[in-house]
Amino acid sequence: QVQLVESGGGLVQAGGSLRLSCVASGVTFRNYAMGWFRQAPGKEREFVAAISRIGSRIYYADSVKGRFTISRDNSKNMVSLQMNNLLPEDTAVYYCAANALLAPTTPLNVMDYWGKGTLVTVSS
Repeated sequence: QVQLVESGGGLVQAGGSLRLSCVASGVTFRNYAMGWFRQAPGKEREFVAAISRIGSRIYYADSVKGRFTISRDNSKNMVSLQMNNLLPEDTAVYYCAANALLAPTTPLNVMDYWGKGTLVTVSS
């Protein structure tokens, strides 16, 4: 049974930082590109960041470039998202996803696996 479990969400003031983690089980982690997505209340789920299987390619949404950093540790089956200088508009449920290939334009409905999400709330 494949599971992606996110953690690290919480309440933070604007300008603060959080580090999200996603641990995978039941899957050969190194065979999958990994991504982070988010969904704010009343909005569609959107791409945030992605990293290729060995970390050689990394993509970010324009809205988070320079503030967020995605990384992965294949020895721990983990992908992380370091979020700095958080803004109120970053408030959302953050999801990790796994897919054979993952880029900013990869349709959400082709993702192989999704986590259940972790809530990030940024107060102004």
